[in-house]
Amino acid sequence: MKSRDKRAGQKAPSRGGNAQDRQQDRHGAAGKPRPPAAASRPKVSERASEAKSATPPAAQTRPLLDRSGDLPKENVPIILESQNAGDFHLVDSGKGLKLEKYGPYFVVRPEAQALWQPSLSADIWNRADAVFTGNTDEDGMGRWKFPREALGETWPLSLLDIDFQGRFTAFRHMGFFPEQIVHWTWVRDQVEEAKAKGRTLKVLNLFGYTGVASLVAAAAGAEVTHVDASKKAIGWARENQALSRLDKAPIRWICEDAMKFILREERRGSTYDIILTDPPKFGRGPNGEVWELFEHLPVMLDVCRELLSKNSVGLVLTAYSIRASFYSIHELMRETMRGAGGTVESGELVIRETGIDGTTRGRALSTSLFSRWVSQ
Repeated sequence: MKSRDKRAGQKAPSRGGNAQDRQQDRHGAAGKPRPPAAASRPKVSERASEAKSATPPAAQTRPLLDRSGDLPKENVPIILESQNAGDFHLVDSGKGLKLEKYGPYFVVRPEAQALWQPSLSADIWNRADAVFTGNTDEDGMGRWKFPREALGETWPLSLLDIDFQGRFTAFRHMGFFPEQIVHWTWVRDQVEEAKAKGRTLKVLNLFGYTGVASLVAAAAGAEVTHVDASKKAIGWARENQALSRLDKAPIRWICEDAMKFILREERRGSTYDIILTDPPKFGRGPNGEVWELFEHLPVMLDVCRELLSKNSVGLVLTAYSIRASFYSIHELMRETMRGAGGTVESGELVIRETGIDGTTRGRALSTSLFSRWVSQ
Protein backbone atom coordinates (compact mmCIF):
# COMPACT_ATOMS: atom_id res chain seq x y z
CA MET A 1 0.00 0.00 0.00
CA LYS A 2 1.11 3.50 -0.61
CA SER A 3 0.90 5.79 2.09
CA ARG A 4 2.07 9.08 5.75
CA ASP A 5 3.41 11.36 3.35
CA LYS A 6 4.02 10.04 6.61
CA ARG A 7 4.27 6.66 5.63
CA ALA A 8 4.45 2.53 0.71
CA GLY A 9 3.90 0.51 2.07
CA GLN A 10 0.77 2.38 2.73
CA LYS A 11 2.52 5.76 6.55
CA ALA A 12 -1.35 8.26 6.30
CA PRO A 13 -1.20 11.76 7.04
CA SER A 14 -1.03 13.63 10.13
CA ARG A 15 1.12 11.30 8.90
CA GLY A 16 2.44 8.11 6.41
CA GLY A 17 -2.78 7.66 3.75
CA ASN A 18 -5.68 9.43 2.41
CA ALA A 19 -5.10 11.78 4.85
CA GLN A 20 -3.22 12.22 1.67
CA ASP A 21 -0.49 13.87 3.65
CA ARG A 22 1.20 10.54 4.26
CA GLN A 23 -0.53 8.52 1.63
CA GLN A 24 0.52 10.62 -1.30
CA ASP A 25 3.86 11.94 -0.22
CA ARG A 26 5.31 9.68 2.38
CA HIS A 27 4.54 6.53 0.55
CA GLY A 28 4.13 8.20 -2.73
CA ALA A 29 0.51 7.81 -3.80
CA ALA A 30 -0.23 10.15 -6.63
CA GLY A 31 -2.54 13.06 -6.04
CA LYS A 32 -5.97 12.99 -7.63
CA PRO A 33 -5.94 14.75 -11.03
CA ARG A 34 -8.28 17.66 -11.45
CA PRO A 35 -10.93 17.16 -14.15
CA PRO A 36 -10.72 19.48 -17.15
CA ALA A 37 -12.66 22.67 -16.54
CA ALA A 38 -14.77 22.23 -19.66
CA ALA A 39 -15.34 18.50 -19.35
CA SER A 40 -18.83 17.51 -20.43
CA ARG A 41 -20.99 15.55 -18.01
CA PRO A 42 -21.14 11.85 -18.88
CA LYS A 43 -24.50 10.18 -19.28
CA VAL A 44 -25.87 8.39 -16.23
CA SER A 45 -25.22 4.99 -17.77
CA GLU A 46 -21.66 6.01 -18.57
CA ARG A 47 -21.06 7.24 -15.04
CA ALA A 48 -22.42 4.00 -13.57
CA SER A 49 -20.24 1.92 -15.86
CA GLU A 50 -17.16 3.97 -15.01
CA ALA A 51 -17.86 3.76 -11.29
CA LYS A 52 -18.19 0.00 -11.50
CA SER A 53 -14.96 -0.42 -13.45
CA ALA A 54 -13.16 2.00 -11.14
CA THR A 55 -14.01 0.07 -7.97
CA PRO A 56 -10.62 -0.39 -6.32
CA PRO A 57 -9.48 -3.90 -5.40
CA ALA A 58 -9.44 -4.74 -1.71
CA ALA A 59 -6.18 -5.38 0.05
CA GLN A 60 -5.22 -9.04 0.14
CA THR A 61 -6.02 -10.69 3.43
CA ARG A 62 -6.60 -14.00 5.16
CA PRO A 63 -8.49 -15.23 8.26
CA LEU A 64 -6.93 -14.54 11.64
CA LEU A 65 -5.22 -17.52 13.23
CA ASP A 66 -6.41 -18.88 16.56
CA ARG A 67 -3.91 -18.00 19.30
CA SER A 68 -3.58 -19.76 22.63
CA GLY A 69 -1.41 -19.42 25.69
CA ASP A 70 -0.73 -16.61 28.08
CA LEU A 71 -0.69 -12.98 27.06
CA PRO A 72 2.77 -11.36 27.01
CA LYS A 73 3.77 -9.22 29.95
CA GLU A 74 2.92 -5.54 29.53
CA ASN A 75 4.65 -2.28 30.22
CA VAL A 76 2.38 0.77 29.90
CA PRO A 77 2.29 3.62 29.45
CA ILE A 78 5.69 4.24 27.88
CA ILE A 79 6.75 7.63 26.51
CA LEU A 80 9.57 7.27 24.00
CA GLU A 81 11.27 10.61 23.53
CA SER A 82 13.35 11.81 20.60
CA GLN A 83 15.42 14.94 21.11
CA ASN A 84 17.97 16.52 18.82
CA ALA A 85 19.99 14.03 16.78
CA GLY A 86 22.53 14.93 14.17
CA ASP A 87 21.15 17.62 11.87
CA PHE A 88 17.65 17.77 13.38
CA HIS A 89 16.11 19.33 16.45
CA LEU A 90 12.78 20.81 17.50
CA VAL A 91 13.46 24.43 18.42
CA ASP A 92 10.08 25.67 19.68
CA SER A 93 6.33 25.16 19.24
CA GLY A 94 3.06 26.93 19.94
CA LYS A 95 -0.04 28.52 18.39
CA GLY A 96 -0.56 25.48 16.21
CA LEU A 97 2.96 25.62 14.74
CA LYS A 98 6.40 24.13 15.27
CA LEU A 99 9.81 25.62 14.57
CA GLU A 100 12.42 23.02 13.62
CA LYS A 101 16.05 22.98 12.51
CA TYR A 102 17.00 20.73 9.59
CA GLY A 103 20.69 21.10 8.90
CA PRO A 104 21.24 24.78 8.05
CA TYR A 105 17.54 25.62 7.72
CA PHE A 106 14.94 26.79 10.22
CA VAL A 107 11.52 25.47 9.16
CA VAL A 108 7.99 26.35 10.33
CA ARG A 109 5.25 23.76 9.88
CA PRO A 110 1.67 23.39 11.19
CA GLU A 111 1.23 21.33 14.36
CA ALA A 112 -2.34 21.12 15.67
CA GLN A 113 -1.27 19.68 19.04
CA ALA A 114 0.86 22.71 19.91
CA LEU A 115 -1.92 24.39 21.90
CA TRP A 116 0.37 26.53 24.07
CA GLN A 117 2.18 29.77 23.39
CA PRO A 118 5.68 29.77 21.84
CA SER A 119 8.60 30.12 24.24
CA LEU A 120 10.78 32.08 21.83
CA SER A 121 10.14 35.55 20.47
CA ALA A 122 8.41 36.32 17.19
CA ASP A 123 11.73 37.72 15.91
CA ILE A 124 13.26 34.24 16.06
CA TRP A 125 10.28 32.62 14.36
CA ASN A 126 10.37 35.27 11.64
CA ARG A 127 13.93 34.23 10.73
CA ALA A 128 12.64 30.92 9.32
CA ASP A 129 14.10 29.85 5.98
CA ALA A 130 11.00 27.87 4.96
CA VAL A 131 7.33 28.08 5.99
CA PHE A 132 4.62 25.61 4.99
CA THR A 133 1.46 27.45 3.99
CA GLY A 134 -1.85 26.76 2.29
CA ASN A 135 -3.84 23.76 3.45
CA THR A 136 -2.63 23.37 7.01
CA ASP A 137 -4.56 20.26 8.03
CA GLU A 138 -2.94 16.88 7.62
CA ASP A 139 -5.29 15.81 4.84
CA GLY A 140 -4.34 18.29 2.19
CA MET A 141 -1.64 19.74 0.03
CA GLY A 142 -0.07 23.10 0.55
CA ARG A 143 3.01 24.95 -0.58
CA TRP A 144 6.29 26.20 0.77
CA LYS A 145 7.20 29.84 1.17
CA PHE A 146 10.87 30.80 1.39
CA PRO A 147 11.02 34.25 3.04
CA ARG A 148 14.78 34.74 2.83
CA GLU A 149 15.82 33.15 -0.46
CA ALA A 150 14.64 30.43 -2.82
CA LEU A 151 15.77 26.98 -1.70
CA GLY A 152 16.13 23.79 -3.68
CA GLU A 153 13.82 20.80 -3.20
CA THR A 154 16.49 18.75 -1.44
CA TRP A 155 19.52 19.29 0.75
CA PRO A 156 21.92 16.98 2.65
CA LEU A 157 21.19 15.81 6.20
CA SER A 158 22.77 13.36 8.61
CA LEU A 159 21.21 11.39 11.48
CA LEU A 160 22.72 8.49 13.44
CA ASP A 161 25.71 8.57 11.06
CA ILE A 162 23.43 8.11 8.02
CA ASP A 163 23.63 10.69 5.24
CA PHE A 164 20.45 11.33 3.25
CA GLN A 165 18.42 14.02 1.50
CA GLY A 166 16.00 16.28 3.29
CA ARG A 167 13.11 17.21 1.03
CA PHE A 168 10.42 19.91 0.93
CA THR A 169 7.33 17.93 -0.04
CA ALA A 170 3.90 19.20 -1.03
CA PHE A 171 2.43 17.44 2.00
CA ARG A 172 4.62 19.33 4.50
CA HIS A 173 6.90 16.39 5.34
CA MET A 174 10.68 16.54 5.09
CA GLY A 175 11.59 13.15 3.63
CA PHE A 176 11.81 11.43 7.01
CA PHE A 177 9.98 11.38 10.33
CA PRO A 178 12.20 12.52 13.20
CA GLU A 179 10.08 11.03 15.99
CA GLN A 180 11.15 7.63 14.61
CA ILE A 181 14.72 8.33 15.75
CA VAL A 182 13.95 6.53 19.02
CA HIS A 183 12.89 3.38 17.14
CA TRP A 184 15.88 3.59 14.80
CA THR A 185 18.21 3.83 17.78
CA TRP A 186 16.58 0.77 19.34
CA VAL A 187 16.98 -1.23 16.12
CA ARG A 188 20.62 -0.17 15.75
CA ASP A 189 21.38 -1.22 19.33
CA GLN A 190 19.72 -4.63 18.88
CA VAL A 191 21.59 -5.28 15.63
CA GLU A 192 24.94 -4.24 17.07
CA GLU A 193 24.42 -6.33 20.21
CA ALA A 194 23.60 -9.40 18.11
CA LYS A 195 26.55 -8.72 15.81
CA ALA A 196 28.90 -8.65 18.79
CA LYS A 197 27.70 -12.18 19.60
CA GLY A 198 28.27 -13.36 16.04
CA ARG A 199 24.66 -13.19 14.83
CA THR A 200 23.39 -11.19 11.87
CA LEU A 201 19.79 -10.06 12.31
CA LYS A 202 17.31 -9.96 9.46
CA VAL A 203 15.15 -6.81 9.52
CA LEU A 204 11.90 -6.27 7.60
CA ASN A 205 10.91 -2.61 7.19
CA LEU A 206 7.30 -2.29 5.97
CA PHE A 207 6.09 1.07 4.64
CA GLY A 208 9.75 2.03 4.58
CA TYR A 209 9.41 5.40 2.81
CA THR A 210 12.79 6.96 1.97
CA GLY A 211 14.82 4.30 3.72
CA VAL A 212 16.51 5.99 6.67
CA ALA A 213 15.47 3.21 9.08
CA SER A 214 16.66 0.58 6.62
CA LEU A 215 20.01 2.32 6.24
CA VAL A 216 20.47 2.64 10.01
CA ALA A 217 19.84 -1.10 10.40
CA ALA A 218 22.12 -2.04 7.48
CA ALA A 219 24.93 0.20 8.71
CA ALA A 220 24.74 -1.57 12.09
CA GLY A 221 25.18 -4.93 10.38
CA ALA A 222 21.67 -6.22 9.58
CA GLU A 223 20.35 -7.84 6.44
CA VAL A 224 17.42 -5.62 5.47
CA THR A 225 14.28 -6.04 3.37
CA HIS A 226 12.66 -2.67 2.66
CA VAL A 227 9.07 -2.63 1.32
CA ASP A 228 7.23 0.38 -0.06
CA ALA A 229 4.56 0.54 -2.78
CA SER A 230 5.83 3.86 -4.15
CA LYS A 231 8.42 3.74 -6.93
CA LYS A 232 9.26 7.33 -6.13
CA ALA A 233 9.96 6.52 -2.48
CA ILE A 234 12.11 3.54 -3.47
CA GLY A 235 14.05 5.83 -5.80
CA TRP A 236 14.65 8.31 -2.96
CA ALA A 237 15.75 5.44 -0.72
CA ARG A 238 18.30 4.26 -3.27
CA GLU A 239 19.64 7.80 -3.57
CA ASN A 240 20.00 7.91 0.21
CA GLN A 241 21.80 4.56 0.12
CA ALA A 242 24.38 6.03 -2.26
CA LEU A 243 24.75 9.18 -0.14
CA SER A 244 25.42 7.01 2.91
CA ARG A 245 28.06 4.99 1.03
CA LEU A 246 26.11 1.81 1.73
CA ASP A 247 25.85 0.65 -1.89
CA LYS A 248 27.18 -2.80 -0.97
CA ALA A 249 25.02 -3.19 2.14
CA PRO A 250 22.67 -6.22 2.07
CA ILE A 251 19.40 -4.36 1.43
CA ARG A 252 16.55 -5.69 -0.73
CA TRP A 253 14.43 -2.84 -2.10
CA ILE A 254 10.91 -4.18 -2.77
CA CYS A 255 8.36 -1.98 -4.55
CA GLU A 256 5.13 -3.75 -3.74
CA ASP A 257 1.93 -3.59 -1.72
CA ALA A 258 2.88 -4.43 1.86
CA MET A 259 0.06 -6.90 2.54
CA LYS A 260 0.64 -8.72 -0.72
CA PHE A 261 4.34 -9.01 0.09
CA ILE A 262 4.00 -10.35 3.63
CA LEU A 263 1.31 -12.86 2.64
CA ARG A 264 3.65 -14.22 -0.02
CA GLU A 265 6.51 -14.33 2.48
CA GLU A 266 4.27 -16.27 4.87
CA ARG A 267 3.51 -18.86 2.18
CA ARG A 268 7.23 -19.16 1.47
CA GLY A 269 8.07 -19.69 5.12
CA SER A 270 10.36 -16.64 5.24
CA THR A 271 11.26 -15.27 8.67
CA TYR A 272 12.77 -12.10 10.15
CA ASP A 273 14.26 -11.20 13.52
CA ILE A 274 12.93 -7.61 13.70
CA ILE A 275 9.89 -6.24 11.89
CA LEU A 276 9.11 -2.52 11.67
CA THR A 277 5.69 -1.51 10.41
CA ASP A 278 4.54 2.08 10.05
CA PRO A 279 1.20 1.96 8.22
CA PRO A 280 -1.03 4.89 7.28
CA LYS A 281 -4.61 5.31 8.34
CA PHE A 282 -5.60 4.96 4.68
CA GLY A 283 -3.59 4.10 1.61
CA ARG A 284 -3.54 2.58 -1.84
CA GLY A 285 -1.20 0.01 -3.31
CA PRO A 286 0.43 0.25 -6.76
CA ASN A 287 -2.57 -1.50 -8.35
CA GLY A 288 -5.16 0.50 -6.43
CA GLU A 289 -5.46 -1.90 -3.49
CA VAL A 290 -7.20 -0.14 -0.62
CA TRP A 291 -5.75 -0.19 2.89
CA GLU A 292 -7.89 0.75 5.90
CA LEU A 293 -6.02 0.70 9.20
CA PHE A 294 -8.85 -0.39 11.48
CA GLU A 295 -9.96 -3.08 9.03
CA HIS A 296 -6.61 -4.54 7.97
CA LEU A 297 -4.21 -3.95 10.87
CA PRO A 298 -5.23 -7.07 12.87
CA VAL A 299 -4.47 -9.33 9.91
CA MET A 300 -1.25 -7.49 9.10
CA LEU A 301 0.07 -7.99 12.63
CA ASP A 302 -1.10 -11.61 12.59
CA VAL A 303 0.91 -12.28 9.43
CA CYS A 304 3.89 -10.41 10.85
CA ARG A 305 3.88 -12.72 13.85
CA GLU A 306 4.12 -15.69 11.51
CA LEU A 307 7.14 -14.04 9.89
CA LEU A 308 9.03 -13.70 13.18
CA SER A 309 11.90 -16.14 13.56
CA LYS A 310 12.19 -18.57 16.49
CA ASN A 311 14.85 -16.30 17.99
CA SER A 312 13.18 -13.05 17.01
CA VAL A 313 13.95 -9.78 18.78
CA GLY A 314 10.91 -7.58 18.29
CA LEU A 315 7.90 -6.31 16.34
CA VAL A 316 7.36 -2.55 16.23
CA LEU A 317 4.12 -0.80 15.21
CA THR A 318 3.64 2.95 14.87
CA ALA A 319 0.18 4.46 14.29
CA TYR A 320 -0.54 8.04 13.21
CA SER A 321 -3.66 10.13 12.85
CA ILE A 322 -6.09 7.71 14.38
CA ARG A 323 -8.88 8.49 16.83
CA ALA A 324 -7.91 5.89 19.38
CA SER A 325 -6.01 5.36 22.58
CA PHE A 326 -2.65 3.64 22.49
CA TYR A 327 -4.43 0.93 24.49
CA SER A 328 -6.28 -0.13 21.33
CA ILE A 329 -3.08 -1.13 19.55
CA HIS A 330 -1.51 -2.30 22.81
CA GLU A 331 -4.23 -4.87 23.43
CA LEU A 332 -4.21 -5.87 19.76
CA MET A 333 -0.45 -6.47 19.93
CA ARG A 334 -0.81 -8.54 23.12
CA GLU A 335 -3.52 -10.71 21.55
CA THR A 336 -1.44 -11.08 18.40
CA MET A 337 1.57 -12.24 20.44
CA ARG A 338 -0.43 -14.47 22.81
CA GLY A 339 1.65 -17.52 23.73
CA ALA A 340 4.91 -15.99 22.45
CA GLY A 341 6.19 -14.75 25.81
CA GLY A 342 8.12 -11.50 25.95
CA THR A 343 6.68 -8.09 26.76
CA VAL A 344 4.45 -5.62 24.96
CA GLU A 345 5.27 -2.00 25.71
CA SER A 346 3.05 0.74 24.32
CA GLY A 347 2.44 4.45 24.59
CA GLU A 348 3.35 7.59 22.66
CA LEU A 349 6.26 8.93 20.66
CA VAL A 350 7.17 12.50 21.53
CA ILE A 351 9.76 15.02 20.38
CA ARG A 352 11.33 17.29 22.98
CA GLU A 353 12.00 20.96 22.31
CA THR A 354 15.68 21.82 22.72
CA GLY A 355 15.74 25.53 21.97
CA ILE A 356 17.71 27.57 19.50
CA ASP A 357 21.00 26.02 20.64
CA GLY A 358 19.74 22.42 20.60
CA THR A 359 20.54 21.90 24.29
CA THR A 360 17.80 23.71 26.24
CA ARG A 361 15.22 21.18 27.40
CA GLY A 362 11.67 22.34 26.70
CA ARG A 363 8.19 20.91 26.23
CA ALA A 364 7.31 17.53 24.76
CA LEU A 365 5.28 17.41 21.54
CA SER A 366 3.29 14.19 21.02
CA THR A 367 3.44 12.80 17.49
CA SER A 368 2.00 9.29 17.37
CA LEU A 369 1.07 6.06 19.13
CA PHE A 370 3.24 2.98 19.21
CA SER A 371 3.25 -0.60 20.42
CA ARG A 372 6.35 -2.79 20.53
CA TRP A 373 6.67 -6.48 21.35
CA VAL A 374 10.12 -7.48 22.56
CA SER A 375 11.17 -11.05 23.16
CA GLN A 376 13.35 -10.24 26.20
